[in-house]
Amino acid sequence: MANQVKLAAGSRTTSGKGAARSVRRQGKVPAVIYGHGREPESLILDSAALGRALLGATVATMLEVQVDDRAPVRALIREVQRDPLRAANILHVDFYEVHADEKITVSVPVHLKGIPDGVRNFGGVLDHVRRELEIEVFPGDLPDSIDVDVTALAIGHSIFVRDIQLERAEILDDPDQPIATVGAPRTEEVAPVAVEEAPSTEPELIRKAKADEDEEE
Repeated sequence: MANQVKLAAGSRTTSGKGAARSVRRQGKVPAVIYGHGREPESLILDSAALGRALLGATVATMLEVQVDDRAPVRALIREVQRDPLRAANILHVDFYEVHADEKITVSVPVHLKGIPDGVRNFGGVLDHVRRELEIEVFPGDLPDSIDVDVTALAIGHSIFVRDIQLERAEILDDPDQPIATVGAPRTEEVAPVAVEEAPSTEPELIRKAKADEDEEE
């Protein structure tokens, strides 16, 4: 079951870039909520409360969003826009309202559990290939993450999408895609050692100047 976080929001009648900048100057964050069967609605959020709600949140975190004095609705975080220079500053948030009786499609993080045999005993290297899987699931059955046990993986072996079984969800990714694989140990390239040539042991032949040769003759 996914985490569920409560978040209060206010309705917002203004829209556009200028209105969004005005909201941010007030220490608030502009947002929008949409979903099947409802019109998109502009919201305004308290930045501090939003920061606490997003702390440790994942794409599978379910929120209870209460707009003004209305009954809370369940929603997923579809997109968080952040300041490219200051990631802590949230510029805008998109929420997607969900209903208990309607399946949703969402990407869920994949967590690898354990140390592979090929790594522990033979110095292999674990490669985490797929870090998210897309699933179709009812909101009440949405998992926080998909845990994959890799302890039995030997060198040259992989775990594929087809090896993962979820009781209450359907995985939509290609079943032949690898999730994790263990490769052979990486060998460091050794730079060739320069070998100095030993000095010649042959005696040096010194020829006399031609004038000396003529005198001897």
